Amino acid sequence: MQALVTTDWLAGALGKPDLAIFDATKYLPNEPKDGRTEFLAARIPGARYFDIDDVADPDTDLPHMVPSPGRFAKLMSAFGVGNTARVVFYDQKGLASAARGWWLMGLFGHDNAAVLDGGLPKWLREGRATERGDPPPSPAASGPPSDTAFRPDFRAARLRGIGDVLGNVTTRAELVLDARAAGRFTGATPEPRAGMRSGHIPGSACLPYTDLLNADGTFRPPEALRARFAAAGADGTRTPVTSCGSGVTACILTLGLRLAGLPEGAVYDGSWTEWGGRADTPVETN
Repeated sequence: MQALVTTDWLAGALGKPDLAIFDATKYLPNEPKDGRTEFLAARIPGARYFDIDDVADPDTDLPHMVPSPGRFAKLMSAFGVGNTARVVFYDQKGLASAARGWWLMGLFGHDNAAVLDGGLPKWLREGRATERGDPPPSPAASGPPSDTAFRPDFRAARLRGIGDVLGNVTTRAELVLDARAAGRFTGATPEPRAGMRSGHIPGSACLPYTDLLNADGTFRPPEALRARFAAAGADGTRTPVTSCGSGVTACILTLGLRLAGLPEGAVYDGSWTEWGGRADTPVETN
């Protein structure tokens, strides 16, 4: 399965026993909506809610950090997702948080995962069917254990921590790409999370994730993606490390790198919430 699927493809695959669909919507702290509430009001048939605050490390005060392999395996197994499943993520904004689900699957060794191009807004614009209310029980409750047990294969090379990024400020061996809006990158716009400093990681490049998308929330074609990455300095000569506010829209850049045929590199999971929330990390504002 390709990393990006169309609404036509998904409509044709609905109901297949090996297909798992997830709404992975996450709204920012300054957005007056709740992803789970909206999911219960309207969702793609057969979808379940993938709460990135739950599929996360519960033992840190940073938001939705990567969980342990054991926790991820337990949660995916509870969803009824085994290693043979095809998994599709979408979100309610078009394309904002779904790529986080896709990236987590790959981080834990599951490559048969994709993002729905254009997300729920495109699905609705096309007049396709939706469901509402609580979804039925997980197939894990009745399926054979061999079909629903998820076995992780953690790929540490796809993840960066604050120590890695601090070291890179000096070496500049890797290219940090910041998916936040330009105003947040320069420090002209306040952060949506209280107490965050403004600015960016020294040496990083500004590449708002919206630059990779068309007006309808779908991805631009590969050649246009390559041009935007090249303008930000990502030409394949340095390993890219994507960052954002809290490790969510950074995954859109990582998906864009895949679609552009460029090295995917890694995600800085703590992103600006970790970096900007500390007093001992260097910050640039320009």
